[in-house]
Amino acid sequence: MSALLQQRLAWLRSHNADKALLGIRRGLEKEGLRVDPQGRLSHQGHPQALGSALTHGAITTDYSEALMEFITPAYDSPEQVMHYMEQLHRFAYQHLQDEVVWAGSMPCYLAGEDDIPVAQYGESNIGRMKSIYREGLAYRYGKVMQTIAGIHYNFSFPDSFWTIYQQMTGIEGSTREVRSEGYFRLIRNFRRHFWLLLYLFGASPAVSSSFLKRNSFGLDVWDDRTLVAPAGTTLRMSDIGYSNNAQSSLNICYNQLDSYVQSLSHAMHTPYPAYTHIGVKVEGEYRQLNTNILQIENEYYSEIRPKRTTRRAEKPLDALRERGVEYIEVRCLDINPFLPIGIDARQMRFMDAFLVFCLLVDDGDIDRLECERLAYNRKLVVREGRNPELRLVGEDGMISVASAGQRMLDQIMQVAQVLDEQYGGTAHMDAVVQESAKLLDPSLTPSAQVLRELQACGCSYEEWMLQQSRQQREYFQQLPVDQQMQASLVQQSQQSLQQQRELEEQDKMGLDEFLQHYFVN
Repeated sequence: MSALLQQRLAWLRSHNADKALLGIRRGLEKEGLRVDPQGRLSHQGHPQALGSALTHGAITTDYSEALMEFITPAYDSPEQVMHYMEQLHRFAYQHLQDEVVWAGSMPCYLAGEDDIPVAQYGESNIGRMKSIYREGLAYRYGKVMQTIAGIHYNFSFPDSFWTIYQQMTGIEGSTREVRSEGYFRLIRNFRRHFWLLLYLFGASPAVSSSFLKRNSFGLDVWDDRTLVAPAGTTLRMSDIGYSNNAQSSLNICYNQLDSYVQSLSHAMHTPYPAYTHIGVKVEGEYRQLNTNILQIENEYYSEIRPKRTTRRAEKPLDALRERGVEYIEVRCLDINPFLPIGIDARQMRFMDAFLVFCLLVDDGDIDRLECERLAYNRKLVVREGRNPELRLVGEDGMISVASAGQRMLDQIMQVAQVLDEQYGGTAHMDAVVQESAKLLDPSLTPSAQVLRELQACGCSYEEWMLQQSRQQREYFQQLPVDQQMQASLVQQSQQSLQQQRELEEQDKMGLDEFLQHYFVN
């Protein structure tokens, strides 16, 4: 076990400071494709009864008009998050008619680029800007990869914790500076260790053959409609999806807030020849927001992001620069098709222990050589993670997935014990024990279970996932209704439509002028 981790856990206990961990908050953002009864991508607009996708805080859309996104507030307990997310699905299903929400991360059958409707956000300048940004993604990466769905895990420590953290570490600076430095320590260690999350929770070893124009990634043919990585964990996180030459050339630095902001800002102000060739406004129609490597901050695909709630009309990078990191967003989690909302309270408790571990364990800046090693290990786990012969590249040589993972879990268990001492019971330690079993027996992983189910039913990926989606629809429709929350969601939906109308009425400048002003300031 890390000596520094031991020292810090002991310090927290001896100073009665571990109580601050009770203030940890977590929330979810969960994406899901709307599909028709035959499992084809919906071409219906976002249901008006669900409010405005532009202004609703809990139900919106991501890339496609058919790609719904459900967002919870941050809560003190996983059970509160689960309840809110379940009720969001319950509410949505009241207005989806015969459609279902796709239960997996990799998409349903796709009939090509023209089969995927880009999300629309009304006639306000900011709404049109969001759609133009998505058109830019289509030109840059293609629409197909934008249909991949996932779960984002938002996590934060209470403000009181950072005062304790400063006393424990001796870091100098304001609370804002200490908090940002702490979150970037967490992020650096997350990037070192998140391969374990891909192994434990990866649930996308199969994909519809319609996703790929040609099988140039060496996937095995399961049947005439399905491709698989037999020992793979998460094709969602592989190079068959989020792969792009422009972004792969970036060297976004996660060592400190200033370097992170600077490197992202550079990408947002550096033209890229291939994007220049696409053009910005052609024959009166916008193709993209600009010709830079990144149109806006969110275009950068990463497994974790530092986040700060923005004020009206404020850019995310400006918010980070001015007020520092507020929370982190974990973006590498697959939707587990065996769970109604794709994740459960046990996994959330494991995530909490894992993220506290990432903050407290040994740390140092990540140099280019280590960054390359981490990227190499990630690719191995994504494509061959359940291969018992697989070896990762460690600091001291080659090491098996099971050995490397168990070393980490032994340390995460110590963090889980501290959390359980505060929360009561053994739920965090139980979660770690359950995940440890997956290292000893890869057949227990969600990725292995998916392939086992495909084998048992003799189904294609599309057929089996549609079955799971229908079962989940029945689950949500039979849930007891939280009348107070459902009434609140009706009100939010109505208010969001009014807010969109007000935005459209308040615009005082044309779109061209608005975009020019947005990117100059």
